Amino acid sequence: MKIAGKQFPVVVDRATFQAELDALRVREKAHTHEGDAIAAARRRLPMVEVDSTLALIGPHGPVTLLDVFEGRRQLIAYYFMWYASRPAGEQCEGCTLYNGQVRELSFLHSRDVTYATLCQGPFEESARYRDFMGWDMPWYSAQQSLDTLLTGRQVGMFHLVCYLRQGDRVFESYWTNGRGVEAMDNSNSLLDLTVYGRQEAWEDSPAGWPRRSEITGEQDGYRTDGRPIAQWSRLEAGRSDDLGTAGV
Repeated sequence: MKIAGKQFPVVVDRATFQAELDALRVREKAHTHEGDAIAAARRRLPMVEVDSTLALIGPHGPVTLLDVFEGRRQLIAYYFMWYASRPAGEQCEGCTLYNGQVRELSFLHSRDVTYATLCQGPFEESARYRDFMGWDMPWYSAQQSLDTLLTGRQVGMFHLVCYLRQGDRVFESYWTNGRGVEAMDNSNSLLDLTVYGRQEAWEDSPAGWPRRSEITGEQDGYRTDGRPIAQWSRLEAGRSDDLGTAGV
């Protein structure tokens, strides 16, 4: 069936629909159970010690990695990519999407876990970006310690890293990047439940299903009219996106 040039799933009676959904549910449950098994294996990974005195910059000046825990036992840190001296519209669209979905931290805190964004750029201009976006999670610049914090990994790439504190000692227990950071993302998880999914070119969808690039003409699924998608609502609300980089 075609409507307005777009393909739609076949229409069936309720019993047929439920039978197909029940068959898919078996696979979904297997996927969930495998995810549980992977999480169990992740909890059994060995750790590597990290210098707890590594220097970062926070809103009140210099701090250490240990300070970022805020006294809690665990820390989840998102390493936000940054293009120094570049305007807001040119900052990382992926980091803007993923970091922006981490809002309610009380449940993490109830498990003795702190979440913090460790920006890979300077504090002053990146904190202005945080304020422009209206985020209130803890925010630090890790710029001066990146080579050590991300040893063996690509500086300038987004990373999600988990740490454990034992007294004044800090250990790295897990890290991921690429699609691994989708653990922070509920938007695409919700889209995955819909008929048309994420509407990205790489998805395995039936012929004729809408693709965002065909609708908007933009190849970057995270941007609209050249900016990270989430920025537009902030501009419409009258917020300034001045990062202090003009003329730099």
